[in-house]
Amino acid sequence: MKRSKVNEILRESDAFIRSFGYIMPPFAYWTPEELISRRPEGIIGARLGWDITDYGRGKFDELGLFLFTVRNGRAEDLTRGTGMLYAEKIMISRKDQMSPMHRHNVKAEDIINRGGGKLVLELFMSAPDGSVDPEAEVEVPTDGVVRKLKAGGLLSLDPGESVTLLPGVWHAFWGEGKDVLIGEVSTVNDDLTDNVFNEPIGRFSSIEEDEAPLHLLVSDYDSRIA
Repeated sequence: MKRSKVNEILRESDAFIRSFGYIMPPFAYWTPEELISRRPEGIIGARLGWDITDYGRGKFDELGLFLFTVRNGRAEDLTRGTGMLYAEKIMISRKDQMSPMHRHNVKAEDIINRGGGKLVLELFMSAPDGSVDPEAEVEVPTDGVVRKLKAGGLLSLDPGESVTLLPGVWHAFWGEGKDVLIGEVSTVNDDLTDNVFNEPIGRFSSIEEDEAPLHLLVSDYDSRIA
């Protein structure tokens, strides 16, 4: 993905988020130079910030996701069972843009339709070996009410609705009708190790530097902030 495309997505996404009255934290708008000079461990170490992925396939409009991690605890907090055990993201799933089938080993998450079109999720349970179970019935809480679906069933969430996905629940999702603003409230998030995809795919994009970055992505931190 070209950096110019990333910058374009950043601008579009910021405008879309603001259109729903959601205000980003101040550090979202730090320049790359400001972030590098400050080097705040609470942002860099927790990998807070902008995140845009095409899953390494180079077809963002078809296969991709915009994310911004607003807050995040540490894995050691989960191990101790005390401390900051939670994370929050704001995301955008564009109309008919697929976020591919995946699950998490550790993270439990609430996925919330914050506005726009319908958010559609395709759901499977895990087989004993962790793979997709093509037969098992799926049970997921939706705003406190348990919903049951056949394997591969589609769950459609209108604005305001949410679903709780526990570790091991396979899910893919996309926007239907319009782009969708998505909230995520979860246990501690680790995008480096806790995403298991059904197909061989990359979590982060390779960036072609055709212009200067508007803001750094979390995937830039390791190479640009020593």
